[in-house]
Amino acid sequence: MSETPVKQQNTTAYYGQAVASFAVALAATAGGIYSLDVSGWIRAFLAVSVLYLTTSAFTLAKVVRDRQEADQIVSRVDQARLEKILADHDPFKPTA
Repeated sequence: MSETPVKQQNTTAYYGQAVASFAVALAATAGGIYSLDVSGWIRAFLAVSVLYLTTSAFTLAKVVRDRQEADQIVSRVDQARLEKILADHDPFKPTA
């Protein structure tokens, strides 16, 4: 008997909270950089650094998600092969 994996789905509220949290964090960082008592070049450097960090975080999240999805596909294929072998094997079947 095979178990079908339960697919997790995020709720709309969870998605909205994640987007809002990201927006608040980015706005707070931008506000902090803007209010620093330094020259424009230093502010620009910090702003570009924050943007680079943000895009790197998105890329890392995508890579981790893609690897996890690939592992799930391989696991499902292996499970299907095992089920086929077990279904084809009948220990009580006489050999010819």
